[in-house]
Amino acid sequence: MNENILGLVAGVLTSVSMIPQLIKVIREKNVEDISLLMLLVLISGLSLWVWYGFEKDELPIIISNAFAVLVNISLLICYIRYNNKK
Repeated sequence: MNENILGLVAGVLTSVSMIPQLIKVIREKNVEDISLLMLLVLISGLSLWVWYGFEKDELPIIISNAFAVLVNISLLICYIRYNNKK
């Protein structure tokens, strides 16, 4: 299998893994079970992967991780919006 295709498939699968969580949060407007620290660490790590992808000129790394950053930033926005803790 072509390594770019393998990278894209792996990237797509890992990138879309948070979409069900995002959909659930949007539907229920409940972020009680979401860890803010986990989201911040994950977004930071994914952002570094995007940077690494640019450094190595690896499109599969850039695309999949940039998409994952957007999904997780959306989840972070929902966390901020729906968090009922004072």
